[in-house]
Amino acid sequence: MEQKTVKISAIQMNSEIGNLAANFSKVEKIVQRDLKENNTDIIVLPEVWTVGWSPKNFRKTAESIESSSTISFLSGIAKEYNSWIIGGSFICLQDGHYYNTCPVINRQGELITTYSKNHLFSYYGCDEGKYVEVGKSPVMVNIEGINTAITICYDIRFPEIYRAYRKSGADLFINCAAWGLKKPIPWECMTRSRAVENQTYMVALTQSGYIEDDEWNIGHSRIIDYKGETISEIKDQKEGACNATLNFSEMYDFREKCKCIDDIRPNYEVQII
Repeated sequence: MEQKTVKISAIQMNSEIGNLAANFSKVEKIVQRDLKENNTDIIVLPEVWTVGWSPKNFRKTAESIESSSTISFLSGIAKEYNSWIIGGSFICLQDGHYYNTCPVINRQGELITTYSKNHLFSYYGCDEGKYVEVGKSPVMVNIEGINTAITICYDIRFPEIYRAYRKSGADLFINCAAWGLKKPIPWECMTRSRAVENQTYMVALTQSGYIEDDEWNIGHSRIIDYKGETISEIKDQKEGACNATLNFSEMYDFREKCKCIDDIRPNYEVQII
């Protein structure tokens, strides 16, 4: 079988709340330092890296698709480094509605599609759903033959969206997050589980460092293979790139030998006795 590989880099960073210019500068420095000679095919950024995790401040920095400085900035990086960009997320204002939105940009700097977060976290004092609305549907984009499925943070708690992606032909899951330090077990378990149960590569990328009000991001971004093995990670809070070369030919071969997806039953009606 012909080798089908993709080189991917996930940028772990600590964003400054509400400061677009400072966060643009930080991304630029990390990319220049860690990816200059890397020949990366896909660069991934974390959730709300543009403004940091502070829902009460989301709307203050909202941008429209048409005039987005975030998209313009990422377009420049895509062209300079000849890489696709999975742009984490920014707060998007569209027709009077606010969304937590991930832009996807090709090597030529063109915006190909966007995905808006389908599940909003509004528990334990967090009120994301008060400031943004749920996205309309999952979005999968073909990146040079690789069906890439996009999710954002809290989406990871819903295996249904990942199964829908897998049934639609997903090769690679991306979860861009700003995950809290106080929830390490769900982050570790669910990111790995989504990869294993769907036999699909997973990029589990989150912000690191201090947020505000004594809250911290968890850090520990990882790239996980289709069997649940961690193949690259940043174990602590440091900022930088998590890099891996993904071999999709090996994944397809594994799926042929272990056809778990074919064993899914069309109906799981529960008998209550």
